[in-house]
Amino acid sequence: MHELGILGVGELTEKVVIGLRRGGFEGAIHLSPRNPERARRLASECGCRIARSNQAVVEQADWLLLGVRPDAVATLAGEVTLRPGQHLVSLAAGVSLESLAQRFPQARCTRAMLSYAAQINQSTVVVCPAQADTEHLLATLGNLVVLEQEAHFELATVGACMNGWFYFFLHDLQQWLADKGLPAEQARALVLGNLQDCLASARSQPDQSLKRLGLSIATPGTFTADGLDMLNHHQASAAWGAACQVVLDGLLAPKR
Repeated sequence: MHELGILGVGELTEKVVIGLRRGGFEGAIHLSPRNPERARRLASECGCRIARSNQAVVEQADWLLLGVRPDAVATLAGEVTLRPGQHLVSLAAGVSLESLAQRFPQARCTRAMLSYAAQINQSTVVVCPAQADTEHLLATLGNLVVLEQEAHFELATVGACMNGWFYFFLHDLQQWLADKGLPAEQARALVLGNLQDCLASARSQPDQSLKRLGLSIATPGTFTADGLDMLNHHQASAAWGAACQVVLDGLLAPKR
């Protein structure tokens, strides 16, 4: 069983560790000591080991999961020396494979992107490029999507940001129902239930476009169509497109 090292014990890597253990990963997991409270919690709850330094993590692990913020990658790279051929899986958004290769010249680098749902093994897990061992390591965290083109991976990262935006959209819908008098718990159940209905229906009909599925419900003369007309009048989708573009521009901007 391979041993895994976590460089950067933050919110996302915490979820990954929890998901890996839930998914059956039994190898040793070595944690960076930089976030001591979270590291101690993971050591207690997930049987991890807290290393004395980032270099100690590198020395003890076969695989490394890079979970620091993008602007901290250069600093971390100056603190550690990887072994030739050591696997490095980067969760640092916007840090290209070329940049990773420059920072960690001896490593075998792969990029991965996933969500907090990794802790319940239901995340979309995007890997670039194809790398069998990395795919095997992360597959238990959810639904695996393998991309060969890094440009496609950046678009998938925009999709991951949508994951966070959806919570605010759903909150707003729940709040509208609650403001009209529906108990908050029931409003939440209705919003999440309708979203789940939509997802289940769409997944059961992969040959149908998402727009076609929506139009089959919002037929002329229905209340759904009336609401859709109002959304279109206010160009509701334009804001989503603008949000996606600002993220993509940030991901593709030259890094120092």
